Amino acid sequence: MDFETYKNSLGGASPPAGLGLAAQALWWEAKGAWAHAYLHRVEGDLRNAGGWYGRAGRPMSTAPLKEEWETIARTLLG
Repeated sequence: MDFETYKNSLGGASPPAGLGLAAQALWWEAKGAWAHAYLHRVEGDLRNAGGWYGRAGRPMSTAPLKEEWETIARTLLG
């Protein structure tokens, strides 16, 4: 798959078939600012996390990290 096809696929509901796990992970990261915010929180970069929570339209979480991970996973799984 070429880059433009990959990039244009972000308008879909799921990554294109046949992508490797790393390409799928990057696809999902581009789709979800909430997961990006969470990862900054994991690394302790709360200022950057705050900006990403804002982009995701969510308040900055104060829940334990494992609890927030579960909430994000359940939400993504629908």
